[in-house]
Amino acid sequence: MSLQIHSNNKYRKQWPVVLAVVCLGLVSQLSLAGPREQAKRIHDRLAGVPPTNAVLDQMAAVIGSDPEAAAAIAMQNPAFYNVTLKNFATPWSNEEQTVFASLNDYSATVIGMIRDDMPFDQVLSAPYLYKGTIQPDYSISNNSHYEEMERQGIDLSDSANLIRVSQTSVNPGVAPAGVITTRAAARAFFVDGTNRAMFRFTMMNHLCTDLDPIKDNTRPSDRIRQDVTRSPGGDSRIFMNECLGCHAGMDPLTQAYAYYEYEYTNDMDSGRLVYTPNSVQPKHHINEDNFKYGYIIPDDSWSNYWRHGPNANRLGWGACPGTLDAKGVCHGNGAATMGEELANSDAFATCQVKKVFKSVCFREPSNTELTNVTASFKSDYNMKNVFAKAAVSCMGN
Repeated sequence: MSLQIHSNNKYRKQWPVVLAVVCLGLVSQLSLAGPREQAKRIHDRLAGVPPTNAVLDQMAAVIGSDPEAAAAIAMQNPAFYNVTLKNFATPWSNEEQTVFASLNDYSATVIGMIRDDMPFDQVLSAPYLYKGTIQPDYSISNNSHYEEMERQGIDLSDSANLIRVSQTSVNPGVAPAGVITTRAAARAFFVDGTNRAMFRFTMMNHLCTDLDPIKDNTRPSDRIRQDVTRSPGGDSRIFMNECLGCHAGMDPLTQAYAYYEYEYTNDMDSGRLVYTPNSVQPKHHINEDNFKYGYIIPDDSWSNYWRHGPNANRLGWGACPGTLDAKGVCHGNGAATMGEELANSDAFATCQVKKVFKSVCFREPSNTELTNVTASFKSDYNMKNVFAKAAVSCMGN
């Protein structure tokens, strides 16, 4: 006779005891995890697939003396690049912030930089991108190259399959600025609008903050453009208390994008990034009648007013990549130097650590973990080391 637990009060009363025993057993297993259990957990978290017995033996042999070396072994698995890092970077490359998007030049560049131990503080400024070696080749007007790489399951851990090239070799005339000037980023954030979206999503994806938390309405308003009305709904108080807090700092920085546009005719997916040196894109002069006395962008020079006020501590600015004036405001020209300004900040470094912990450990780092791992990261900006340290932090005792 089969045992009908759901209809038998005798067994139903025993469920809490049974569940407690099972949970206690699981907790005991985690708290008493040995080298092989710890090694498997590291491998599972980093690669997302089980290790072979040979790899598990290799990791277990070193985990006691050097757990980060064990993590480095796990990161040799192609799945770390094709799955973990692809899922890690893909949400940054689209406005929906979805992981369910195709591989593209933005995500491939992040994967390649991490694989090759390139200093990750160059991600917003470096003059190159990563592409494959298959046909169809890279195109400035579609994503077919990367979609085909993904369809074929190309091993992105192999440097012969994913190669670094200069951005100007695939898009002559562009002024490169790391992932900012990849086609995928342009399709998502330079399309239409006024290019402020590129700045906002860069802050969200790489400094882990939206604009609202860093509002500062004490900054001067002299660089706020004409398209921002000073009396929304006829009430200037709204501008002073709300709009000014974002635009006073954002508009002087986004001027770095003055020469960029994502150009398309009918189908946005068939568009391309264009760059017009010394010629400000017309999009930056739209809605000039909203406030005709507002700032008119003359070039791609930028200024960081947020080096003063509360954002000096919130974001923790580093070395100025341009010119630091007598008032302590950093000035520069173009998207690459502005990308350096953002990447030199403490907020950039802590953001990368937080994102890695969320990806690997499915949680935020503790204050101690965040402080220690961020300090280590800032010494060399090596992202693989951050992944290794995060995996060790959640491997179990």
